[in-house]
Amino acid sequence: MSTRHLTFEDEILEGIPDTLPPVRPYDDSYNHAPKRKSILSSEDLKLALKNALRYFDKKHHEILIKEFNTELYTYGRIYMYRFRPTHKIVARPIDAYPAKSKQAAAIMLMIQNNLDDAIAQHPHELITYGGNGSVFSNWAQYRLTMQYLAQMSDTQTLVMYSGHPMGLFPSHAEAPRVVVTNGMMIPNYSKPDDWERFNALGVSQYGQMTAGSYMYIGPQGIVHGTTITVLNAFRKLNKPPLGHLFLTAGLGGMSGAQPKAGNIAGCITVCAEINEKALYTRHSQGWVDEVFTDLDALIDRVHKAKHNKDVVSIAYLGNVIDVWEGFYDANIHVDLGSDQTSLHNPWAGGYYPVGMDYETANNLMGSDPELFKEKVKASLRRHAAIVQKHTDKGTYFFDYGNAFLLEASRAGADIMAENGTDFKYPSYVQDIMGPMCFDYGFGPFRWVCASGRAEDLAKTDAIACEVLEALKKDSPKEIQQQMNDNIQWIKGAQDHQLVVGSQARILYADAEGRMKIAEAFNTAIANNALGTVILGRDHHDVSGTDSPYRETSNIYDGSKFTADMAIQNVIGDSFRGATWVSIHNGGGVGWGEVINGGFGMVLDGSKEAERRLKSMLFWDVNNGIARRNWARNEGATFAIKRAMESEPLLKVTLPNNVDQTLLDNL
Repeated sequence: MSTRHLTFEDEILEGIPDTLPPVRPYDDSYNHAPKRKSILSSEDLKLALKNALRYFDKKHHEILIKEFNTELYTYGRIYMYRFRPTHKIVARPIDAYPAKSKQAAAIMLMIQNNLDDAIAQHPHELITYGGNGSVFSNWAQYRLTMQYLAQMSDTQTLVMYSGHPMGLFPSHAEAPRVVVTNGMMIPNYSKPDDWERFNALGVSQYGQMTAGSYMYIGPQGIVHGTTITVLNAFRKLNKPPLGHLFLTAGLGGMSGAQPKAGNIAGCITVCAEINEKALYTRHSQGWVDEVFTDLDALIDRVHKAKHNKDVVSIAYLGNVIDVWEGFYDANIHVDLGSDQTSLHNPWAGGYYPVGMDYETANNLMGSDPELFKEKVKASLRRHAAIVQKHTDKGTYFFDYGNAFLLEASRAGADIMAENGTDFKYPSYVQDIMGPMCFDYGFGPFRWVCASGRAEDLAKTDAIACEVLEALKKDSPKEIQQQMNDNIQWIKGAQDHQLVVGSQARILYADAEGRMKIAEAFNTAIANNALGTVILGRDHHDVSGTDSPYRETSNIYDGSKFTADMAIQNVIGDSFRGATWVSIHNGGGVGWGEVINGGFGMVLDGSKEAERRLKSMLFWDVNNGIARRNWARNEGATFAIKRAMESEPLLKVTLPNNVDQTLLDNL
């Protein structure tokens, strides 16, 4: 066994070591993924071991087969804990990476940021968020990928198959440096149990959205989206946020952003979480103000907060169903209600049944998955029933795109509308984000300052604000509110202390805003006023995601169950200048329920970067607006007509609307 101490650079360049490193002990101080259910046949178990061992020289197989078999039995997966690197995984300044290509170094930075202990939900299992959103399936893949990226030139492309680096292939300087696919299953093999089986075999993975495409920037990303959602939800109620209550659940992964968003919006936020480690992590990070473990004490605190009109975020250690029921009995009016547990993953740690503590539930999940499943279903029915009681009293409840309504309906909850096909409650995209933001081209544009310097981030904030304020002067009335909200956001971004991990920022912007901001960044880099900047977005956007119960829930022409848009998006980004592209099966609403496409782009101050950003960003947004326009969404038709006026080469098919009386008279 090796006892050598390798430097960071040495360990990256080494890849999979020729000499076995020492066994890394299982560290209970970290938040670990729950044991996955046993789903493999005896022959499948052998196949999973064969698949894992192909990463290693035969001389190590006798030792490793026993080790990997134990992992498979104990955790339901082969993570290869022994090969977890000794170097600290954190987003370093781009120049710290041993790489021949600056573009490759930028990708290495983003990968490490996704797996940073401060960001990743289950860092030792290589899961960034959502309970199963993986960057890689095992540590051999991490090591090999980082080695390939260190070796890569600007005329090669790294091909990633569900976490596995297939290899470096000759390409050209204008091609993406990395192409990522995750979970791209044949449709008939894309049920939840298929994920369990093929992931356990080591041949597929759930990349979530931004996890498997290396674009996650910590909870900041969803803070902004949640802030915009909460603000607009209160507008729909004609209520100011101050003194009013937002009740939700989930503090792990992305959902940890909810309390911070509530504070920024200016309301009272109560967020329940059953995982003690996740709860206290968010509290220690300053993302939640107060913690309660006693329901009666929580009720007293909320009464006082309402009376005093406090702006406060409160975490409750326990099940959110108990909170909903307790608030109803105590006559506490909930103004806004939602849920952001990982219900896309209901049977493997995404949602926990009421009346059972975290440890007991996790044990049951592995020992008796069918009983666990029945308890989850019963809880969903009870959850939906108490939500209904609150909505009868005026609560505005919305599905935050985590598959709550979908899974509640499958559990037999009374959740369907009178027509038998729609849900009683809207998706937040259907009711808020779709018609107010996505149709007009506004979505989660983000960037990372690759220097790692806080002062660079401050410069980018100032540049973005200046650009938006200039654009707002000539913006049509239809998008004035969106512009105002985002100018307010970027002005306060520094004060909100949103950075976790890399020096990153998110900002909702349309195609014009994104291009102008990116161009201004590139000019500042060219003038040596700013270091390298990495552009990206959440997949949760105008164009990158086909998801009938979330991103495309406000598509009413029948095409919300198609995935042409996401596929076209990634293909189009790839030949218009993206540094890397990704396409995923799965995301916030579940495996088999959505196709997600994403990108990353490096700005280095060059004329080539300026040309690429204009071409790619224009397409990346307007592809989605064009589709939404064809679905007869009025805001999108307005936006695409405006885009065609600005770009003569853009020609989009516009819909003709049918007089409803002609249909009614048939």
